[in-house]
Amino acid sequence: MEMPQGPFCQSCAMPMDAPEKFGTNADGSKCEEYCTHCYQSGAFAWPDATLDGMVDFCAGVMSKSTGMSEDEAKAQLGEFMPKLKRWQEGS
Repeated sequence: MEMPQGPFCQSCAMPMDAPEKFGTNADGSKCEEYCTHCYQSGAFAWPDATLDGMVDFCAGVMSKSTGMSEDEAKAQLGEFMPKLKRWQEGS
């Protein structure tokens, strides 16, 4: 899977193509790295999430939004998501 263009969440890989899709820092400012679903008020919404768990969850969402099979989505996300900042840092 190729890296998507434009900003995308460094936790779940969701494209952040509108201001309301960006998460927020503790001071209320826009977070440039994480989406509103993953990062709110300076903290991860799911602090105990694992990479495998996030791949499984996001594959279901991706499958519904793109029409690809969930297995295909898992395969693509399984290749791409380990490269994201959250999972590289071991957070």
